[in-house]
Amino acid sequence: MSRISETQWIWRDGQFVPWADATIHVLSHSVQFGSSAFEGVRCYNTPKGPAIFRLREHLERLLHSCKIYRMDVKYTIDELIAASRELVVRNNVESCYIRPMVVRGYGTAGMVPIGSPIEVYLPCWPWGAYLGDEALDAGVDACVSSWQRVQPNTIPAMAKIAGNYLSGQLIKMEALANGYAEGIALSPSGMVGEGSGQNVFVVSNGTLLTGPLDGSILGGITRASIIQIAQDLGIPTKEFHIPREMLYMADEVFFTGTAAELTPVRSIDKIQIGAGKVGPITKQLQQQYLGIAKGTVEDRHGWLTHCK
Repeated sequence: MSRISETQWIWRDGQFVPWADATIHVLSHSVQFGSSAFEGVRCYNTPKGPAIFRLREHLERLLHSCKIYRMDVKYTIDELIAASRELVVRNNVESCYIRPMVVRGYGTAGMVPIGSPIEVYLPCWPWGAYLGDEALDAGVDACVSSWQRVQPNTIPAMAKIAGNYLSGQLIKMEALANGYAEGIALSPSGMVGEGSGQNVFVVSNGTLLTGPLDGSILGGITRASIIQIAQDLGIPTKEFHIPREMLYMADEVFFTGTAAELTPVRSIDKIQIGAGKVGPITKQLQQQYLGIAKGTVEDRHGWLTHCK
């Protein structure tokens, strides 16, 4: 697995501090109880310089997650956008991964976080293809996990909170231990949920299918982008509770996420998907998505925030 490549500066509560100085106490509430909200945002090298993909939408989701968990963030979205742009420039990176974080700091001893300070961080670092450089072209082998997604009204699955990713860790580690690149978790009702940190799409008879936001999966921003691009291209799209067996019957399957971008799936549980290679609809959507993100296709929806 890839390691973090350090950059020089991290934004912390309005100040840029050296990478090694962006620390929290071991007894911070977030360390003890997983009570931190975060985002993952990609910045791409475009012909007009570094540009961050759908930064505003990511920061909106961050603040929504904080609202659900009663975390009062004192910065506006516009202030966080300005800080993110300056972060990329200061660290002199052309493309990178930005990880906005809202952390409950050191203060209270128990589970109730009232009294623990709210701290906001913006780190960034260079990061390539999440599932490997070859995955975007050749696809990956996946499995259906023995771990399922959370039941609605247990913990809020639509909040991007650190503690939610304990489930994702189990899904991913099980998949790797069994020789797969990624796992797909089912929902509490037994329908297709999501990957360890990605949404799942299926192509069947020319129609693009993905699961609805039913309280068991995260509303991915890349997911929303792909739905919009599919509509732009005239590809029939439907949010639909997908039975597990439709994965095996599908013509094409792919993952979406900021880290995974749009990664094809060539087999699931050792059953070949379609022709066992990147399908035509997957390829078309991938080319459009990465083209917009990298500035080689018209940014018709205003998704790019240029840093310079």
